[in-house]
Amino acid sequence: RNAYFGDLHVHTQLSFDAYIFNVRRTPDDAYRFARGETIGHAGGYDVRLQGGPLDFVAVTDHSEYMGAIREAADPNSPLSKLAFSQGLFSPDPQQIQTAFNRMVDAFEHGTTPVEFNDPAIRSRAWREVQDAAARNNMPGRFTTLVGYEYTSAPEGRNLHRNVIFRTANVPALPFSSTMSNNPEDLWSAMDGWRAKGVEALAIPHNANGSDGLMFDSVRLKGQPMDRAYAELRARNEPLTEITQIKGTSETHPSLSPNDEWSNFEIMESYIGRDKRVTRFAGGYVRRALEDGLLVRDKLGVNPFKLGFIGSSDTHNAAPGSVEEPNYFSKVGRRDSTPELRGSAPPKGAMTWDGADPAKAGGRFQSWGASGLAGVWAEENSREAVYAALRRRETFATSGPRIRVRFFGGYDFPANVLQRPDAVGQAYAHGSPMGGDLLPRKGAAPRFLLWALRDPSAGYLQRAQIVKGWIENGVAKEKVFDVACSDGLKLDTRTWRCPANGASVDLKTCQPDRFKGDVQLSAEWRDPEFNAKQRAFYYARVLENPSCRWSTWDALRVGSQPNPKLAPTIMERAWSSPIWLEPTA
Repeated sequence: RNAYFGDLHVHTQLSFDAYIFNVRRTPDDAYRFARGETIGHAGGYDVRLQGGPLDFVAVTDHSEYMGAIREAADPNSPLSKLAFSQGLFSPDPQQIQTAFNRMVDAFEHGTTPVEFNDPAIRSRAWREVQDAAARNNMPGRFTTLVGYEYTSAPEGRNLHRNVIFRTANVPALPFSSTMSNNPEDLWSAMDGWRAKGVEALAIPHNANGSDGLMFDSVRLKGQPMDRAYAELRARNEPLTEITQIKGTSETHPSLSPNDEWSNFEIMESYIGRDKRVTRFAGGYVRRALEDGLLVRDKLGVNPFKLGFIGSSDTHNAAPGSVEEPNYFSKVGRRDSTPELRGSAPPKGAMTWDGADPAKAGGRFQSWGASGLAGVWAEENSREAVYAALRRRETFATSGPRIRVRFFGGYDFPANVLQRPDAVGQAYAHGSPMGGDLLPRKGAAPRFLLWALRDPSAGYLQRAQIVKGWIENGVAKEKVFDVACSDGLKLDTRTWRCPANGASVDLKTCQPDRFKGDVQLSAEWRDPEFNAKQRAFYYARVLENPSCRWSTWDALRVGSQPNPKLAPTIMERAWSSPIWLEPTA
């Protein structure tokens, strides 16, 4: 199987929150950009990927208001005459923002004018999505998947999902949050489609903005989970988007205080609002995996058995636009300059004297240049890519195209990593990421991990395995370093690598080219393994430090960087977990 990289979260002019901020690029433009072509940005400049083309993409415009804002921009359209349309196309950015906030409030509270969800308008837009995917699908070279975003946000708490279809056989209209903001109804609709031969999966994203609701321990209306609910959810949601522009949802420092790398591109606000998140449990993936083990013990089914992907959530029709030196943010002209996104001082100043760097750019300064989806598939085709998504043989990166393999098993040959057929042996004798390991009496599993750097990005510093398990009815977790760069010796008392001393010249953003490795690999056996404990394991791979996008912005305009923002980050990749069932 080969590694393919893609973006399964892409918005174009058909999404209300793209068109309103002057984005006029189409689904066809999005696919052109993903293949390495140049497109125009709403800010008045051209944009293009610095890295190579992507392998697969899904355009996932919001099902709510799909195509309606474009319709309202036509002065001959009845929608343009509605009071609800006032301010949408004002030359005053503040009026546009007010109109946008009004729209978000309306669909969160079910008060959207029916004209804006006219089935005829939505049907035309949905047909555009399908036709563009058909035109741009090139089996073996470039794969398009038909999809859309289900945009539920009760009381502003994010429950968004991207729905991805296996083939071009899709429903006449998407199931949207205007029909129901309860994801259970989406999953039931998906079951109904499946009974008619329409196969799809849903991928939740931005759990970090759900205020604990996305992976809550109870159902949306407060009822306890039962087995039927757990089966419904697990059947329809095999994956989650662990990282994207609006933050990374792996874990939070308050949930993982012993994980020194947990504070990575954390966003602690509601989506599209300045309201702060106060509840982190239920809003981060590692805790959800742990809670899933507890539910599995109780109900016999794990509703949070989730593989990982990353994607961008671009609203610029620019899939894969997650390169730190080439960052142009997310929502058209609203955040199209360093000043607007808070990485450079206001009014063309070169220093932050007299300005408040903490407030500059609002929430845009907390966004990150992330992420990408990786799959291991036999070929670059719809069928093969979708099959990899469904079986969770997927990985996520924060942007660089780091390739990660992860296997667990009992029967790997001795010195398997040194064999030329190591990958074949791993498949023959183990379970790849996304799979299960059954217990074997008297034996502890071994884990194989490989990571290969992106040639156009940073060098690798360390590879880790994150474990979660249940001990006496309590969920626990631990991070183990398993491979160190630069020939450094792993301390197996602390399970930490020594620092490799890699640094960055912040005056030029030039990273240290003599620290770090091109490839890291490890064969590891859990030193604390207990065959009676239910557990999961996933790999995390860290690059050397490199400049964050905000530092690159300041360097380009010649200003002082925002002192409230981290000057550097450690780009990373995550494998999907492997789950271990306990012995009786």
